Amino acid sequence: MSERTEMSVPRPQHMQAPAEGREHHEAPALVPAVDIVEDENGIVLYADLPGVSKDRLDIRVDGDSLLIEAHASVHVPEGLKVLHAEMREPHYRRVFTLSPELDASRIDANLKDGVLTLHVPRTEQAKPRRIDVTVN
Repeated sequence: MSERTEMSVPRPQHMQAPAEGREHHEAPALVPAVDIVEDENGIVLYADLPGVSKDRLDIRVDGDSLLIEAHASVHVPEGLKVLHAEMREPHYRRVFTLSPELDASRIDANLKDGVLTLHVPRTEQAKPRRIDVTVN
């Protein structure tokens, strides 16, 4: 006699499906890991977004807020069947407040190997400058 047992793993609260009637974009999102480095020219932000392609990435600036939102897709090789998946299409979302010293109109973005790199330059007025001294 064989007995079949179904394995059921409860989904963590932050990965629950949206409540009925709620829009998809209101679903809980994962917060991507981010590293931020600063130098005299501005900041560079590195965000881990595995499985995200350029067409599923949205970066917006609204006032002093920088929003990164993305949807990843996890490829399942042909001929294989998914038995259990907690993260089929992860949704990432993170918001940052930009300093007035940063020039949001000149942000440069690059996505490579699941890492988003944003270069946010300082405004010209905020960059350090050397003052020459004259001797009379």
